[in-house]
Amino acid sequence: MTPFLRYFLIINVITFLVRWIDKIKAMRQKRRISEKQLLYLVLAGWVIWALAGMQFFRHKTIKGPFLLKFYAVTLAWIIWVALYLYHTGLL
Repeated sequence: MTPFLRYFLIINVITFLVRWIDKIKAMRQKRRISEKQLLYLVLAGWVIWALAGMQFFRHKTIKGPFLLKFYAVTLAWIIWVALYLYHTGLL
């Protein structure tokens, strides 16, 4: 497994688990993980797992301002990956 793939595997698992932890904190009315930190994880990792965590845990799926930021970060991530693949000759 290449370091690139290993990184994405680890960051995806972390992103999914952080969504779960934030959902548990929300249900227990504890101090939450900030939206900024959640969005940084989306930017650092794979958007699909962040979206999967949102849907699986039904967490932050109707919060308009967060979703707008989420989709903006998702678009930035897609552009970054496309540029990376283009410059490495994989696209």
